[in-house]
Amino acid sequence: MGIVNLTADSFSGDGLASDTAKAIEHAHRQIGEGAEMLDIGAESSRPGAVPTSVEVELGRLLPVLDALTGCGVPISVDTYKPEVMRAALLHGASMINDIYALRMPGALAAVADSDCAICLMHMRGEPLTMQENPVYTDVVTEVRDFLQSRVNLARTAGIASDRLVLDPGFGFGKALHHNLEMLRRFAEFTVIGLPVLAGISRKSMLGAITSRTVEDRLAASVAAALLAAQRGARLLRVHDVAQTRDALAIWLALENQ
Repeated sequence: MGIVNLTADSFSGDGLASDTAKAIEHAHRQIGEGAEMLDIGAESSRPGAVPTSVEVELGRLLPVLDALTGCGVPISVDTYKPEVMRAALLHGASMINDIYALRMPGALAAVADSDCAICLMHMRGEPLTMQENPVYTDVVTEVRDFLQSRVNLARTAGIASDRLVLDPGFGFGKALHHNLEMLRRFAEFTVIGLPVLAGISRKSMLGAITSRTVEDRLAASVAAALLAAQRGARLLRVHDVAQTRDALAIWLALENQ
């Protein structure tokens, strides 16, 4: 899953909010590098991020979404706002990727009657404050139980299981040791029986381990993606598509041998 950030303050430094043409070019480049899905986000959810209005988010999102119609891969839209969800689906989105796991008022209703895929993510708190002293007794068990509860609610609303993807939310209300524990025990998230997404690319946990700045975390991002895949991740949300695919190709060649 290639990342297309239509934000002005992306943590990874690749925000393209002010340049629609460059965002479209970036999306096509990722497809050319082997992305099998794109994830487009028009509101920053980095730690400390201030919410974006619906109008601004749609203004950034819809021109790019329209331009990518027929691009050949499914498009996921990263949003938690029901109004944006509805508009994105009308403009061809195949998945809604929701950091609030459909907890916002109206979000469940916005997707329940569609046929889109839905990614349910765990986040403790909200982006503005989520990294202020997050505490867990057992982070993996608590995150897994939360995701199971959201799956149960979605099923009750009539959303079929084959539409659901889970994301434990690396870096969303978790300290470094929480993130490492989730990666080490990633396979425990797969017991729910649904595909699990890993989004670790360029995140601060990698910088904390390697002391690398965000623009110099390619090797760490690829290593983290490979470790997640080995532990059962079915989708990898990444900035660096070609390099991640190369690492996966080596691993899969060895496994197939």
